[in-house]
Amino acid sequence: MTISSVTTAPGATTGSTPAPPASKISSDFDTFLRMLTVQMQNQDPLNPIESADYAVQLATFSGVEQQVRTNQLLAEMTARFQQVGMAEMASWIGKEARSDAPVAFDGSPVTLSPNPAVGATEAVLVVRDMQGTLIARESIPVSAEPYLWLGADATGMPLAPGTYALSLESLNGERILAETPMEHYARVIEARGGPEGTKLVLEGGAEIAASRVTALRDPQGRAQ
Repeated sequence: MTISSVTTAPGATTGSTPAPPASKISSDFDTFLRMLTVQMQNQDPLNPIESADYAVQLATFSGVEQQVRTNQLLAEMTARFQQVGMAEMASWIGKEARSDAPVAFDGSPVTLSPNPAVGATEAVLVVRDMQGTLIARESIPVSAEPYLWLGADATGMPLAPGTYALSLESLNGERILAETPMEHYARVIEARGGPEGTKLVLEGGAEIAASRVTALRDPQGRAQ
């Protein structure tokens, strides 16, 4: 049996993984050095360029190089933080999140979380459509206990399925102390990452920043 040797060409790789390409910064620096060399070779011998000028050019390029590397590092860190955030948000899928997002009403009662202002003697639930048109005003208890909204207009008739903006007016006599968005629970169906951070898509299509969620519970209503 004859055994023959195998010669690998210089620079070739024996594995399937290709050699990592040179970074763009290294390529640009090589180009800069070649240009600087040509500049030195073609300078006027009667009026040569000062060595300090070369030092300034090198320092300027070095500063730009460091800034580019810093920007790349920040971009990588941001991407990693977003991945971590997305991983954490994965456990939220299927849970009910409490937020002040518009309510996607489908005919089923919606659990609201009122928070009347201090000193309020009356609380009114204000219902508007997405164009801002007033649909109904409904007196509710002056309490932070959950309130089950059945979805009715000013005449008491059921509202058509759709998206509505709910707010809470806190009054003391005739004086309005505050009007704040009404929080409610809605199921989380998707988490999305983006340049502005992680956003959650709620059942019905509303999209909110994860930072606007103030509570979570499972579909059976157990608070977390």
